[in-house]
Amino acid sequence: MQTRRIGTAHVSAIGLGGMPMSIEGRPDEARSVATIHAALDAGVTFIDTADAYHLHADEVGHNETLIAKALASHPAGGDVLVATKGGHLRPGDGSWTQDGRPEYVKQACEASLKRLGVEAIGLYQFHRPDPRVPFAESVGALAELLDEGKIRMAGISNADPAQIRQAGEILGGRLVSVQNQFSPAFRSSDPELALCDELGIAFLPWSPFGGITRAGDLGSRFAPFVEVAAEHGVSPHQVCLAWMLALSPVVVPIPGASRPQSIEDSAKAAELTLTGDQIARLSAA
Repeated sequence: MQTRRIGTAHVSAIGLGGMPMSIEGRPDEARSVATIHAALDAGVTFIDTADAYHLHADEVGHNETLIAKALASHPAGGDVLVATKGGHLRPGDGSWTQDGRPEYVKQACEASLKRLGVEAIGLYQFHRPDPRVPFAESVGALAELLDEGKIRMAGISNADPAQIRQAGEILGGRLVSVQNQFSPAFRSSDPELALCDELGIAFLPWSPFGGITRAGDLGSRFAPFVEVAAEHGVSPHQVCLAWMLALSPVVVPIPGASRPQSIEDSAKAAELTLTGDQIARLSAA
C-alpha cells in the first residue's frame, strides 16, 4: 500500500477508524478483532481511536482496550501508529459532552497510555473544542504532554482554520494533524483541508462515507461516485476514498469499519488511480 506522512511517521494512505466497533450497534469482540487483523493484513498501519468510543458509562476507553488487544495478537501489530483522542466524553446515555480543561486532557492521556499499554502515545489529539475553556489552554496541555514525553506527536480534531493556526503557534510548529468531518455530503471542511495542504499538516477525514448510518447510501445519494465506480469495476466507497487521496497528499482517510470485508474494500482505494476528469466530476457532485 502507498504511504503518506503524519509528522515523522509514514503510514498507510488509508487508515482504520475504530469507533463503529465500540458504540451503538457494535459487533462482538471476536468480529472486531478480526476486522482489525484484516486491516493489518491489507497493509493498514494507522488506526484511529478515542477514549470516548464506548457505549456504557463504565467502559470509557473500550475501543482503545480493544485495539491494544488486537494489535498484541497480530505479528504486524507493532508497526501500527495508533492515534487516540481526549476531551470528548460520553455519559452513557448516547450523548456527547466536552471537557477541555488542561488538567482533564492530561488525566485522559494518562488513562489512555495505560489502556494502550505504551510508554508514549504515537499521536494524541484534542478531540473537540470546549466552549467553556479557552482553546489555547486545552492545546497548551498537548504542548506539556509533548515536553513530558507522554506523547510523540500532537493533533487537533473538529477545528476551524483560526484554531489550526493558533494550535500551530502554541505547539511551536509541532502540530502534525487535523481530524475533521469530511465526505461528499459534508464539504464544509474544505477550508481546513486547504490550510492543512498549505501548511503540510496531515488532514484526517472522519466519517468519509457520510456517517455510520448513511455509509450504505453513498452511491444512491451521489450518482457520479456510482458512475466512476462502474468505470473501474469497484465500489463507490473505494472511489470516495481514492477521490479524497487525490485532493491533496496530506489527506489520510480513516474509514470506520466493523466487518473485515469493509476495511478490506477500503484499503484497495490506495491503489485506485482516478483520471483528472473523474476527479472533477466527483468534486462537483
